[in-house]
Amino acid sequence: MKIIKMIAVVAAIGLLTACATPQEKAANAQAGAYEAQEKIAKERLKLVDKYQACVNSAGADQQKAAACDSYLKSADALK
Repeated sequence: MKIIKMIAVVAAIGLLTACATPQEKAANAQAGAYEAQEKIAKERLKLVDKYQACVNSAGADQQKAAACDSYLKSADALK
């Protein structure tokens, strides 16, 4: 009988320590959200840089400058 009680106590302790608290789960979710926002911000900056480079290379050519607007629209879509 003592062995069964001991196994039950060890199993209960194992289950309690394996479960994450709601605060830990919330912190993990928040960290994931921050990482996703950071990736989006970096992608927006890349698109803006591409837009600026495209406009600089287009110079006075209005058609080429208008073609660069796709980068700017893509960056705006990531807001």
